[in-house]
Amino acid sequence: MKKSTNLRSLAAQTIERVVEQGQSLSHALPAAQKKLSEQDSALLQEICFGVLRTLPQLEWITAQLMSRVLTGKQRVLHFLIMVGLYQLLYTRIPAHAALAETVEGAAVLQRPQLKGLINGVLRQFQRQQETLQQHHHDGPQKFLHPTWLLARLQHAWPEQWRQIVEANNQRPPMWLRVNRQHHSRADWLTLLQATGKSAEPHPTINDALRLDMPTAVNQLPGFDQGWVTVQDASAQECIALLDPQDNEQILDLCAAPGGKTTHILEAAPGAHVLAVDIDAPRLTRIHENLKRLNLHAEVKQGDGRHPEQWYPHGQFDRILLDAPCSATGVIRRHPDIKWLRRDRDIAELVTLQRDILDAIWPRLKQGGILLYATCSVLPEENYQQISEFLARHADAALVPTSNSTAYGQQVFPHPQGGDGFFYAKLIKN
Repeated sequence: MKKSTNLRSLAAQTIERVVEQGQSLSHALPAAQKKLSEQDSALLQEICFGVLRTLPQLEWITAQLMSRVLTGKQRVLHFLIMVGLYQLLYTRIPAHAALAETVEGAAVLQRPQLKGLINGVLRQFQRQQETLQQHHHDGPQKFLHPTWLLARLQHAWPEQWRQIVEANNQRPPMWLRVNRQHHSRADWLTLLQATGKSAEPHPTINDALRLDMPTAVNQLPGFDQGWVTVQDASAQECIALLDPQDNEQILDLCAAPGGKTTHILEAAPGAHVLAVDIDAPRLTRIHENLKRLNLHAEVKQGDGRHPEQWYPHGQFDRILLDAPCSATGVIRRHPDIKWLRRDRDIAELVTLQRDILDAIWPRLKQGGILLYATCSVLPEENYQQISEFLARHADAALVPTSNSTAYGQQVFPHPQGGDGFFYAKLIKN
């Protein structure tokens, strides 16, 4: 079995697991990549991310080319066709190679009788490509978002929704966080430039650099020694707002995979940090990140709604609550979010966020700071959540930040900037 052929069939199976079975791409993709070489793993990732990013366009094109939808055991071939279309539309793979390998994927998927169908659909697309692409831009499918999410964005942000959607549909920039315990940002940038790579410092976030071209982490100077970490700029801003200090008791709640936990300790190495997350398997990622950076924090599994179960007594000087959310601000990094989320999920997430906020607030000391953060752009999870929290808690007040409004600071995803994030810095009076 050729690895390239296996790659196309693996891509179709991986996409089917996301769209049809509701698996996250971060779970489904690594399992498939284990079967491939490093080079083929990168191509598999490109195809899977790309198909999920452009799914409405590929669905619309497929519907124009086929008289009936493939269902049941043949459903995986529907996604194989999309794999072929994506290669023809968006990659530099020669068309004849993309066609041949994709058609052969039907045999690998034990549907050799459908090779003719796959071949016919893809060749028909080649003949009609210009017309199909032109008409694709006539309907809502051109925005590459599910209709429910598009409607929410248009309602919430009538002036900014196009900017949000366009940023969501692009490949994300690669942001790095320089570990100030080892180097200043300027010194590490010099080391990077010596390798022939370049990066742009963030204008306001002191540790952040944006690579001009994404690269493998093993190509970054000192990555294994903890000199630098891959982390979006908006996520890095959380720690500037939290402003941790040495000797403080600090809670990082909903902490996995540990990027913000380690950033707290880089900023305040003398702080006493407790990192808590409800997802036991993801705690491993926190331990791995702490180990690479040679940092120490106490790590516990726990539900934020029930702090008495994992922290029976005591209070914290600062709490970072990176709340579970719709993740609608990081779609460009996780395009599967568009197809895993449902409209009904938002109300459930809002209730969960409220319950965690109310449960953890008593664990904050008088005069202490709680930073509420989400990677969402939906007001129900952000401004409205904080507005209602302040109405319930007379001892809570919003601390103004440089770009905050009455209830917090909303950041939209930007092609050259950070992801979509919301922050609200609260003080207990």
